[in-house]
Order: sequence, then structure tokens, then C-alpha cells
Amino acid sequence: MEGLDKAKSMGKIPLVAVVGPTASGKTRLAVDLALQFHGEVVSADSKQIYRYMSIGTAAPTEAEKKGIPHHLLQFLDPDQPFSVADYVALAKTVIQQIHARGNLPVVVGGTGLYVHSLLDNVTFFDAKGDPALRRELETIAQQKGGQYLLDQLAKVDPPLANALHPNDLGRIIRGIEAYRLTGIPLSEQKKASRQNPPPYECCVIGLNFRDRQTLYRRIDQRVEQMMADGLLDEIQNLIRFGYSQTAAQAIGYKEFFDYLDGKCPLEEAVQHVQQESRRYAKRQLTWFRRDKRVNWLYIDDYDGYNDLIRQAVSLVRSQLDRMSAQA
Repeated sequence: MEGLDKAKSMGKIPLVAVVGPTASGKTRLAVDLALQFHGEVVSADSKQIYRYMSIGTAAPTEAEKKGIPHHLLQFLDPDQPFSVADYVALAKTVIQQIHARGNLPVVVGGTGLYVHSLLDNVTFFDAKGDPALRRELETIAQQKGGQYLLDQLAKVDPPLANALHPNDLGRIIRGIEAYRLTGIPLSEQKKASRQNPPPYECCVIGLNFRDRQTLYRRIDQRVEQMMADGLLDEIQNLIRFGYSQTAAQAIGYKEFFDYLDGKCPLEEAVQHVQQESRRYAKRQLTWFRRDKRVNWLYIDDYDGYNDLIRQAVSLVRSQLDRMSAQA
């Protein structure tokens, strides 16, 4: 605790982040680190923000929380819109509050865009999309072609236009839309979004396995446990409450729609969930491997969980000690 007390006197907020693929044990590690360092957990999961989706999103139970306060969990109805900009704004406020209470924020989750945008202090320009303008630009593209729109973009945002091909219609339209709505070229917005240094001193811990098949077995077992815990009932309740559109976009939910419509057997739907979850884990690992801040802990390198948590505690303590030495 001495290192944390000294770190608090510095300008930056000490923060721990636990990242990695689904079913790697992030929640357990984050909770135990919070217990060790007087912390509070901040979720960085884009599906656990929703109510009524506890089983399919593997939201932590009260027993798994071990009395540690958790934030940004299950606070929205599934039909409410929520963006990465919304997440960063809320998470920054929550982290400041945790820090003000003298506690250590422990961010945990596998949504890479949430984690990256928060830790890198990405600034989002206040420009809501304009569906009417987007439809207008899409109509122009159909009538006059992508090159015409790209030429229009080049008049207001040459750097972005030079990086695009006439077939990149989505990005061309987004560039024109951003300029029309803000008066600032999207290329300038992206540069400005990273000009403010992050207010955090981070210790980022990533969980993974040397043996990829071990991770895949854990994913398959988790899906089987979700089924035993009542995942199908949860999905049917979402449909009954009118939240089928949100469920249809989430792994672990959308794969059962064909089964519920009588188009495939239950066993096939379960296997599809397992397959899509494994693919998602690969995408998560690809994302987090790009971040050089991540200290990777390979779970199968350790004799047991106690050895793993000792190494994680050592990493956090070293980071806090470095901060206190600089204070």
C-alpha cells in the first residue's frame, strides 16, 4: 500500500488493466488484484454493459466479485445505443472517483477498442451521425460513382482522400460527413484525438496460453456451462422483452436464432457458438498483441493459479514502486 500512497501524490493516476481473450480468467485475476491492492474493478466489456444478458456475456456473479465494487456492468437496457465515446467518458469519470477514494482502478475486459481508447486518452469529437446526410451521400455515390465523392472529399480533407480508393465508399462518406458536421477534416480530428497525454500510469497484464488448444477447450467448456446455467431461457426472455436486435448481434446469442426458428438442431447451434467464440478469441489476441505495454502471463507456464497471481502482484507492485520513486 505504501507504493500506492506515494503514487497517488503524482500527477498521473495509477491504473491496472487486465486484458486477453474470452475465457482466459481475466475477471478472477482482476478481482484478486483488487483485493490485494485495495482496488475497484471497471469493466471494459461491450456486452456486459447490458442488463438481462448475464449468462451469455459471462458477467461476474456476486460470489465472483468477492465484495469488490464493480463499475459499468449491466447498467443499460439492451436497446439503448452506446458508443466507445460514451464508454470512455463514463470510465474516465469512474476512474477519477475511484482514485479520489484512495483506491486503485482495475480495468478488466476483452473489448480492445474500449481498452485502447481509454488508456490512450483518445478524444472523440462531439458529432453525432446524421442519417439523412449519409443517405444523401450514398445516393450521390450510386448516381455519380465513388470517384466523384472522393474528389469532393479531396477538396476538404486531402490527406484522407489521398489514402483512399474510390471503392472505399464507407470511409469516403464518413470523411465527408465528419467535415460537414464539425467543419474539421477527419484526418485532423484523428491527429488531435491523440494530442493529450493519458492521465494514467498503467500496468497492463495480458492473459494467454502457450497451448492454443487449452484456451479453445476452456471456451468450449464455458459455452457448455452457459447452456447448463440457462442461456436458452435468457435468449427467449430477451426476445419476449423486445430485445432480439441486440441479442442478434452478440456471440452466444445470435447463433441460437436458427435453432429457435427450427432451422437447425440444438447441438449444431451450440457448436456454432463455440466456433464463433474461438474465432473471437483469435481476434482479441491479434488486437492486444499490437500493444507493447502488455505484460503477457501464459497461464500454462505456471504450476497453478497461486503462482500466476504472485507474478501478477509482483508486476503491479513494481509499477507502483517505480511511480513512487519518481514522486
